[in-house]
Amino acid sequence: MSDEFDCEPVPGLPENLPAGENLLWQGSPSWTSLARHSLHAGKAAFYFTLLSAGRVVWKMADGQAFAQSFMEAAQVLAFGLAGVALLAAVAWLSARTTIYSITNRRVVMRYGIALPMTVNIPFNEVAAADLKPYSDGSGDIALAVTGPLKLAYLHLWPNVRPWHLKNAQPALRSVPDAEKIARLLAAQVGQIAAIKRNEMAKPARAEAMAGPMPGPLTGQSPSFAGVAA
Repeated sequence: MSDEFDCEPVPGLPENLPAGENLLWQGSPSWTSLARHSLHAGKAAFYFTLLSAGRVVWKMADGQAFAQSFMEAAQVLAFGLAGVALLAAVAWLSARTTIYSITNRRVVMRYGIALPMTVNIPFNEVAAADLKPYSDGSGDIALAVTGPLKLAYLHLWPNVRPWHLKNAQPALRSVPDAEKIARLLAAQVGQIAAIKRNEMAKPARAEAMAGPMPGPLTGQSPSFAGVAA
């Protein structure tokens, strides 16, 4: 591996965090889970195994000897296993070059095997988060983003929710202990949303507390004559 990430002041972050922002969690995908659930290496292995077995049965039914049928099927299986190995290698490289970071203000995704990329997702632009757990404890956490942040599906792959092509949703793919990370993320997004609602409500509360202004020296409400008949 090259050292293209050596310039990072903190692994996974393109620059030091500003004052008031704290790093809460960092992690990378599980490469075995990524290979299985994102790249579907297991399904590919099953498909080529089934194809090879079917070829043996078909050739023998056509009168070919078992040995010759097996050798031909073995060639198909070897080709398929080479493809599965390639998928596993891509998963391993993706997991090794990907770091997800959660601070008290945003999610940072650093990824890219050949071309390193960094995506910052502020919490105030996260409308919802969806957890898809897997049996091994890993899982995907997809983020529905709003506001000016527009992300392309191919730009994010494989760190994106599958099949959401038009409105791409960045995703933390195959992260270990996914439920714990999802709870942490939900708590931080909820805090930012509560702060935003409180700030929006401040002007209304200030206006309600002020009430009508008394007139000069009389204690009466000021006159608005001329404003309305």
